[in-house]
Amino acid sequence: MSGFDAHLMIAPIVLPLLTGAAILLIGADRQRAYRAGLNLLSTVTLVGISIALLVRADAAPNGLAGVYRLGDWPAPFAIVLVADRLSTAMVLLTSVIAAAATVFSLARWHRVGPHFHSLFQFLLMGLNGAFLTGDLFNLFVFFEVLLVASYGLALHGGGAARIKAGMHYVVVNLTASLLFLVGVSLIYGVTGTLNMADLAVRTSQLEGTARILMQAGVGVLAVAFLVKAAMWPLCFWLPSSYAVASPPVACIFAILTKVGVYVVLRLWLLLFAPEIGSEEQFGGQWLFIGGLATITFGTIGCLAAHDMARLASYCVLVSSGTLLASVGMGEVSVTGGAIYYLASSTLGLAALFLLVELAERDREPGADMIALTRELYGTDEALSGTEEEVEIGIAIPATMALLGIAFLCAALVVAGLPPLSGFIAKVGLLRSALNVGGAQTVVPLASWALIATLLVSGLVAIVALSRAGIRAFWSEPDRTIPRIGLVEFGPIVLLLILCAAQTVAAGPVMRFAQSTAQSLHSPQGYVRAVLDLGQGSRP
Repeated sequence: MSGFDAHLMIAPIVLPLLTGAAILLIGADRQRAYRAGLNLLSTVTLVGISIALLVRADAAPNGLAGVYRLGDWPAPFAIVLVADRLSTAMVLLTSVIAAAATVFSLARWHRVGPHFHSLFQFLLMGLNGAFLTGDLFNLFVFFEVLLVASYGLALHGGGAARIKAGMHYVVVNLTASLLFLVGVSLIYGVTGTLNMADLAVRTSQLEGTARILMQAGVGVLAVAFLVKAAMWPLCFWLPSSYAVASPPVACIFAILTKVGVYVVLRLWLLLFAPEIGSEEQFGGQWLFIGGLATITFGTIGCLAAHDMARLASYCVLVSSGTLLASVGMGEVSVTGGAIYYLASSTLGLAALFLLVELAERDREPGADMIALTRELYGTDEALSGTEEEVEIGIAIPATMALLGIAFLCAALVVAGLPPLSGFIAKVGLLRSALNVGGAQTVVPLASWALIATLLVSGLVAIVALSRAGIRAFWSEPDRTIPRIGLVEFGPIVLLLILCAAQTVAAGPVMRFAQSTAQSLHSPQGYVRAVLDLGQGSRP
């Protein structure tokens, strides 16, 4: 690539950086429309750039759109950006969800606190940088950028509940950042490099004490990533933080846990892949067990949740646990199914977080708890024996009908029921788990454990979501019908249409996911492209 195309890989980082800075310079509240317009224009542009990068990465023989070396320094000394199938797919997923969240916020949420648009752009900068970077130290830098922006967004709108949960969120993530630095320091002290491709080469050559120290550093680093991925028992901060966040913030937060999963997937398969000389997939068993425990904890939380926002937060844990357990199996086909599931579940959860606010709007505070009490003990009339016979069923106005249909679609995606993409994702995972080791071998116990956990979690999810949907859309005939604008309902429809499109194009999308998984499990092409000076783009 040459000319403008050579710099396309850095655009997902530079564009939100410049946009965020420009929005800060506008400043005045009376210019809010200009700030919103810049935010929306930048985010939509990111979608186009992400699509271009994804198409190029998929068309490339080695699955890489290119390697960008800032300052034209040779690897491993350069600050390297790598655009392969996985990183470009994550950037596109981030951009699409960000566009939906931005449009939804224009209804009113961007006005309830200062600097929403600038913080939103800086969050996108950190997310895109974390996905594209090929260096551990710069991964730390981008992590801190996205975390600092997420701190402000978590508190956006104020209120005692958000401040309390936001403080927990900040403390936990600051601790994880400290562990990140400790792990990076140990790794650098042993290997003398932080370039991911160079680390893959040097890790395979370590022996004795040096290898033990390297594994210790990776273990500390893994704890930091797994906190961000919300793996049990490091996940207690997530339900409260996500449940009280404003809807557009919770929507974009749906992808934050996937950053931790992405890094685990990238580094674990890069540093401990047998194809590059490592004799073991270090920590895979613990990753698998932790993933199953996270699914179990999230499933129990779904049953215990009495409001829709908290239910959606526990569904995030189920999604994260499914990905971690699938990756921990260390099988190409299972990893491919997990990548397909990642896109489907993230889109479904983002739509669900936006729907929660619309469904709960104008409802009586604590309505779900009141409904639960009535289910357990009955109404006053029922207890007194004077209950009057009432007409069964109520007429649902058009607004509630549309919200109910959208909620049903989101629930099907999240629970993994047909006909939408969540079902295909679950089937892909189950089929891959059954075929671990080949069709002629006995299915291992780990596969049965994953299959059983996925089936039970899906059943519980549909029960919990059905219960929440009935309470929100059917059990309150006298509730006020919320007033909903196109700017609010449109982004939800877009996300659900993308889930439907992923269903229709299941074959090509699954092929892309399996090709991505094959590249991750055989990272020689990634390593050669980064370390070979003849490869990639030069600024």
